[in-house]
Amino acid sequence: MRGYPQVVLILSCLFVGIGIGLLVQTARGGGGIGYVVGVLFIALGIGRLYLQRPR
Repeated sequence: MRGYPQVVLILSCLFVGIGIGLLVQTARGGGGIGYVVGVLFIALGIGRLYLQRPR
């Protein structure tokens, strides 16, 4: 399990990036459900980073 923290960090950043991309594309396209999905992806990435931090 040596690489687990690095994988979690990479995937969390990827989720945040996907969320930001969804928000940008939704704003460019005129709105819709993409705002909700984008915010949920960002929350997923940030939440996972928060849970992974050392205590």
